[in-house]
Amino acid sequence: MEQPPSSTVLPIAGYVLAGGRSSRMGSDKSFLHLAGKPLIEHGVGKLRRICAAVHILGSNPALAPYAPLVEDLHPGNGPLGGIEAALAHTTHDWNLILPVDVPFFPTALLYARARSMLRSGPVGVRMAMFTVRGVPQPALLLVHREVAPYIARAVAEGQRKLFFVLEAAACEIDAGIAPTERESAIRKAGVDAMALEDIHWGEPGFSANSPGEPWQRTAEAQQRNQHLWFANLNTPADFAEAEAHLDALDT
Repeated sequence: MEQPPSSTVLPIAGYVLAGGRSSRMGSDKSFLHLAGKPLIEHGVGKLRRICAAVHILGSNPALAPYAPLVEDLHPGNGPLGGIEAALAHTTHDWNLILPVDVPFFPTALLYARARSMLRSGPVGVRMAMFTVRGVPQPALLLVHREVAPYIARAVAEGQRKLFFVLEAAACEIDAGIAPTERESAIRKAGVDAMALEDIHWGEPGFSANSPGEPWQRTAEAQQRNQHLWFANLNTPADFAEAEAHLDALDT
């Protein structure tokens, strides 16, 4: 497999979120081939370029040849359970979570966002995610391991909606409330969730053109197909459209 140049590796851990049931696709989409590679190889390849350690969040032994597996501590909790497992496993402060079914998201943007957070991120921020046309995309997440106890508590309480869990955790972190001292009225009190950086599609800087490797720049084909960057490949129709735009891949 491709080994990243050391100059681009950041002191963060990368985790490919690959534990979904793929019910709408009809088979495990991690192994569906796009441009001659399974989706899991695309995801691992992106993270290996920029992360000091790369793992797969999932329990299917067939995934193990691509990267070491990290299984859910509490199976059946969706993406939230995978993130709980990642934050319990990591030895790095910052961790990049990448869903397996977004192969068109540019590695250049992952790298630029993570590098910016490490070098000069806003004080107090502990999570960063994207919002596209008003729709939060919380599964593509840069998260600090200080968030771990808030995620673990949410899983223990049976919560499943990732965005609301992250938003509530950010409010509590801002207010200085430990996960064992939960205050349900935080959001009603109007506390701004400064610990959660929400990057909106189309904001200045929503591109990357760093010198170096070709993947460090968003190519013309990628810019032309921005509608695919956050497009989850959930159905055969989604996959058919993806196969018509292979030039927009960077792995």
